[in-house]
Amino acid sequence: MVRGVIIRSVAAAVALVAALGMILGLVPGTAQAAPKPTSVIITGKGIQKITVDSAQKPETFQFLLSEVSWMSAATSQTTAPKAKSLGPKYMVTVMVKNSVQQTYELYPLAVGGPRAHRPAKGNKKPDGWFYGRLTMSEALRISGVPLKPRTDLLSGGIGGGYGEQVSADEVNPVDTANEVLGQMRQLFLLNGAVLVVIMFGLGGIAFLIRRKV
Repeated sequence: MVRGVIIRSVAAAVALVAALGMILGLVPGTAQAAPKPTSVIITGKGIQKITVDSAQKPETFQFLLSEVSWMSAATSQTTAPKAKSLGPKYMVTVMVKNSVQQTYELYPLAVGGPRAHRPAKGNKKPDGWFYGRLTMSEALRISGVPLKPRTDLLSGGIGGGYGEQVSADEVNPVDTANEVLGQMRQLFLLNGAVLVVIMFGLGGIAFLIRRKV
C-alpha cells in the first residue's frame, strides 16, 4: 500500500514538472516547426510576376516577408473595407521551394492606411482582414512594384535600412534598452515564480509521502 502511494506521488511530481517545463519551453513540444519560406512572389495589375528569392536577395526578402508573416496566425483585426476604398491590390505568395505556404492580398494605398487580407486556407487559417504596416508600400516598391517612395517613414537603403529621413527622437537607444531590460526582468520573475511553485509542490508531495509512511 505504502509503495503504491509513493509511486503515485512520484508520478504526480514528474507530471507537474513536465507540464511546467512545457510552459517555460524547457521540454520540447511535439509539434514540428513550420518549414522556412524560400521565396516570395508578387503579382498584381500592371506588373509582371516578381519573385524575391531568399538566397539572391536576402535583405529584400526578409523586409517583404516581415510585412506578411505576422498575419499567419493572427486574429482578424477588422471587417472587410469597401472595395472602392482599397486601391490597387498586390498578391503576395509565400513559397517553400515549389509549394505555396500562404497567400496574402496587400493594399498599400487604401484610404485610411494600408490594409491586408489573408484568404482562408482550409480549416487551419480562416479569412481575416488586418491593418497593414505603414512600411508596406516601401517593402513592395523595393521588391520591384512601381510605387512612389515613402521617404518620410524609412531611413538609409538596403544594407543600412530603407528610405531616409527618420527623426532621432523616433529611434531612442535608451528607451529601447530600458524596454528590453524590463522584458528580461519580467521573464526572470516569471521563471522564479514557477520554480517556487514547483518547490512547494514537491515539498507537499514529500510531506504526504512521509505521513503515509
